[in-house]
Amino acid sequence: MIVLAAHGTRDPAGAEMTERLAARVRAHGVEVRVAYADVRAPDVTAVLREVRGPAVVVPAFLAAGYHVRTDVPAQVEASGHPEVTVARSFGPAPELIEVLRARLLEAGYEPGDAVVLAAAGSSDPRALADVDAAAHALAVRLGVPVRVGFAATASPSVAEVVAGLPGRVAVASWLLAPGLFQRRVAESGAAVIAEPLGDHELIADVVLRRYHSVRQAQVA
Repeated sequence: MIVLAAHGTRDPAGAEMTERLAARVRAHGVEVRVAYADVRAPDVTAVLREVRGPAVVVPAFLAAGYHVRTDVPAQVEASGHPEVTVARSFGPAPELIEVLRARLLEAGYEPGDAVVLAAAGSSDPRALADVDAAAHALAVRLGVPVRVGFAATASPSVAEVVAGLPGRVAVASWLLAPGLFQRRVAESGAAVIAEPLGDHELIADVVLRRYHSVRQAQVA
């Protein structure tokens, strides 16, 4: 059983995307329940209290910040479930970088555009390091420099980075789902705004890889 733990958003489109991602994973023959670390119900505690048997919580986060390191483990502990393992968050997995590039191309990125990676932001330097790693990986894929801007918490903001670049600017969204942060990215003033990573099949592959990694370690 996978408990897919997303951030949570008040935007119904964000919740719908998370459910579609869960459905993609479920199509591979693994039972999946969706939970939220913040903002939206049910939280991880509530879902785990309804689960019988072993469970693997997969944090659907692009960086290992406060929610991954504090909220999710605390909610797991509060559930009292005796057989739960928390997998690694997504991080800058190669599959996600490929989706990031694809979304940027779909939005109309052209060679010669300046590129900005828009991330949610965090006060945790380890999470910011994950964002830097994603920007570096995208820069390697595109063969151009990639600057980083944030939708919240950290600085500089996406709008500040966009305003400081000459010519046409394309923003790659290092976000999983629509919501407040994506709206801020869309208001950055860039000529090209990519959609969030969404429920791409490659992201479902990352969820499954995180799950199977835990299961293999348990039987080793």
